[in-house]
Amino acid sequence: MIIYHGGTDIVKIPKILKPFAGRDFGNGFYTTDIRVQAVKWSLRQARIRRKNDAFLNSYELDEAIFENANIKEFEDYEMDWLNFVINCRQNINYNHEYDLVIGKVANDDVGETIQAVIDGLTSKEFALSRLAFMQANSQLCFSTEIALNYLKFITAEKVN
Repeated sequence: MIIYHGGTDIVKIPKILKPFAGRDFGNGFYTTDIRVQAVKWSLRQARIRRKNDAFLNSYELDEAIFENANIKEFEDYEMDWLNFVINCRQNINYNHEYDLVIGKVANDDVGETIQAVIDGLTSKEFALSRLAFMQANSQLCFSTEIALNYLKFITAEKVN
């Protein structure tokens, strides 16, 4: 399976980074199986960071990971997913027991809905009913060194 990481650097050796703010699935190395999504993310990061270059890093994911690692997969926007994302976003030190977490991305619109729940402005049930109508992208968060061992760098492509 080919997966992608978009950003402003060539990343031959992925590392688990602790973010400055809570991420959807906590600390980790984030990828997607959607090429267009990774390209858009890399261009966005280049704009935000005021960098001249944006890169699409491609990796081969050894599918043996699905037999050998502790994986949490969210099929859709669901209560379990929402609670997990809220925990991770509210507490940058939140730790879970998974090597790999797979699920939907809380993009800008989705992120606003989640923030409304965090701020107490809407219920989780209403948020999920709203999310049912939003387009969802996907992400794979490699949360441990064990999981990173199943990635093999293929290439980096300049996208700007």
